[in-house]
Amino acid sequence: MPNNSNALFISSLRELYNSLDRTANAVPPSTFVHATKMAFPQFAQTGPQGQPMQQDAEEFYSGLLTIAASETRSPESIQAGLPSVNEEELQGANNLIDAVFGLKIEETLTCDEFSSEDGAMQVDGKATEATVKSYDLLRKLVCNIQGGSDGSAQTNVNHIQEGLALSLNDKVEKHSDVLGRDAVWTKQQRIARLPPIIAVQFGRFYWKATPDSQDHAGVKCKVMKPVAFSGTLDVYDFCTKEVQAILKKARDKALAEEEDRINKKLKGQVDGDEKMDEAPNEDDEAAALQAALAMSMDTSTAVGPGLPENFQGQYELFAVVTHKGRDADGGHYMGWVKGEKRGESEKIADTEEDNDDWYVFDDDEVSPCKTEDILKLKGGGDWHMAYLNFYRAKK
Repeated sequence: MPNNSNALFISSLRELYNSLDRTANAVPPSTFVHATKMAFPQFAQTGPQGQPMQQDAEEFYSGLLTIAASETRSPESIQAGLPSVNEEELQGANNLIDAVFGLKIEETLTCDEFSSEDGAMQVDGKATEATVKSYDLLRKLVCNIQGGSDGSAQTNVNHIQEGLALSLNDKVEKHSDVLGRDAVWTKQQRIARLPPIIAVQFGRFYWKATPDSQDHAGVKCKVMKPVAFSGTLDVYDFCTKEVQAILKKARDKALAEEEDRINKKLKGQVDGDEKMDEAPNEDDEAAALQAALAMSMDTSTAVGPGLPENFQGQYELFAVVTHKGRDADGGHYMGWVKGEKRGESEKIADTEEDNDDWYVFDDDEVSPCKTEDILKLKGGGDWHMAYLNFYRAKK
């Protein structure tokens, strides 16, 4: 039986987007807010004076994707969102949301007390139990933040790459059939299917026990420490060996093309005044023929749906949701969105980062900003700090 509240939520969201496209003025989202409270009753909670209570942006985002996934299960929905996708690229994704945002995760568990290089666990030199391997689906990656308020943290995370690596590698306690007792296992997660869009949540909020308080209820706290990020996210190191092998072909090809371009420029064969109608030499034609032949013989499989040709595993930051304030149950959320690129952008001082145009959405107020402003959203003070980062596959 269809869920009417879910259908109303999706239809009101669609109408809200259509209304925003029709005007440059502020649009009151009253119908969507009402539909949201019906779909997520917890978002209708009010405080002592009847004011709406602060809600978590990530909880709303995850809830939105859950409902949208249930409403886009038809092949027609997937084709409408990703017209050129095929079954091989989908690799089991059965709805549009998982095709666009879903990461297929390969998880391996290896007992720390005895293991060999090939992954088979050994006792007295004899293999007795294989590494446990399973697969899961995630709609976001998490950047773990340690070294802030947690004084016992062994890893001090200063950059998003470090936080992602930390979240994908862990230690867990699990029963060992061979040992007949619980033991410490190493859990490693790697991406087996890449999506066109990756969301990254910064682990800024956590629950702290309060055993000395009267109600022992605990409190929700916020980690304020800075965690830097750049305009490009490279996920190569977080992928399975099979995915890495496919990405490496594209990366090696791009590197060879860049080296060839530089060599030609150094030899004077390429410069800004070269005529467009100049006939190609025989060496160029032979190289082009060889490259075309190599591509025709390449039998590598796709690493995910809707990805650009020769994808190298790099993603471009295009949107950020920030939280301002020290109180996890209060503060203010804002949205930051990258503008359409027009021509070449200046570089940020002392970096190779393009200082592109961005826009910040503060309720009904929209203001222009630059990439250098976005990179300052790393946290460390009372300023807005990134909570959700959104990346799209880089062409």
